[in-house]
Amino acid sequence: MPDSPILSSAPLGFPWQTPDPFLFCVHHDDAYPPGNEKLGPAASLAGRDLGQDFAGKDGWRMYHGRVVPGFPQHPHRGFETVTIVRRGYIDHSDSLGATARFGQGDVQWLTAGAGIVHCEMFPLLDPAAPNPVELFQIWLNLPPEDKMAEPHFAMLWSGDIPRPRFTDAGGRVTEVTMVAGMLEGKRASSPPPRSWASRADADVAIWCITLEAHAKWTLPAARKGAARTLYFFEGGSLQVAGEERKAHAGLSLRGDVDVPLEAGADAVQLLLLQGRPIAKPVVQYGPFVMNTRAEIQQAVHDYQRTQYGGWPWEVDDPVHGRDVGRFAKRPDGKVERPGESGAAEA
Repeated sequence: MPDSPILSSAPLGFPWQTPDPFLFCVHHDDAYPPGNEKLGPAASLAGRDLGQDFAGKDGWRMYHGRVVPGFPQHPHRGFETVTIVRRGYIDHSDSLGATARFGQGDVQWLTAGAGIVHCEMFPLLDPAAPNPVELFQIWLNLPPEDKMAEPHFAMLWSGDIPRPRFTDAGGRVTEVTMVAGMLEGKRASSPPPRSWASRADADVAIWCITLEAHAKWTLPAARKGAARTLYFFEGGSLQVAGEERKAHAGLSLRGDVDVPLEAGADAVQLLLLQGRPIAKPVVQYGPFVMNTRAEIQQAVHDYQRTQYGGWPWEVDDPVHGRDVGRFAKRPDGKVERPGESGAAEA
């Protein structure tokens, strides 16, 4: 269609393809069984490649975990991670001495900047029932002048995240969970101060969009120059500007036009990633993302020399107790919990 707002389409793999200023997006969706006394799965781990378990046996993965699923300590430099937990929990610990437990709609936004080591474990807290975990982790690049920013993380607690609802002429509802950006006068919680998303002219938006069956909603145009991708990852079919899509895919869209959306016979789940490209060279070596090969070599050298502050925990994969609620503990020892005044950052 010559007037289609869809520029291109790509099937959803692992990870998902992302446009500049984004580097990476992965959708973790695991149907974990009940938890054991160590908060790992109360099930046999036989036949799994522990330490590298990505196969999805029985509908779940241990990832790099050996006792509890997740990602034991690992370094980052030069970008940000945005972790949106739709179901389940993540236990965070890092080289600054900070810890957190977040989930059930919470978001952690971590600026790795000059370098941080952290772990993200998925504790299975319920010993009597399944422990589903579903999350997005999105890597957002930093511009050259901010790649060596001081590490910082913000907790966006679920109750503080705007979720505007729109009702169409047929009474069907679309809900937009706003992790970043603006929509019809509403602004999402503030990202970390050195984030590309903290610049108004970068027009960064990260939205989770749910359309009820047959719901209609129009995605409003972005600022000129913004790149945007709409990931259709759940539901039977979706119409985009009148084009029916039945296969789940990432759809690269024109940023300068409104895009009408309509769900099919089932509810539809979408993720929108949008932002003005940074448009600088990207050189990546695993968990390090810089602008030149020399900067990557320096990142590796610095990590080997300093461990980005060292790992202050006794084990590589710490988890918090079964009965510990959601919280964030800053490096200075201050503890914040959802619903408390001033709990926007940690």
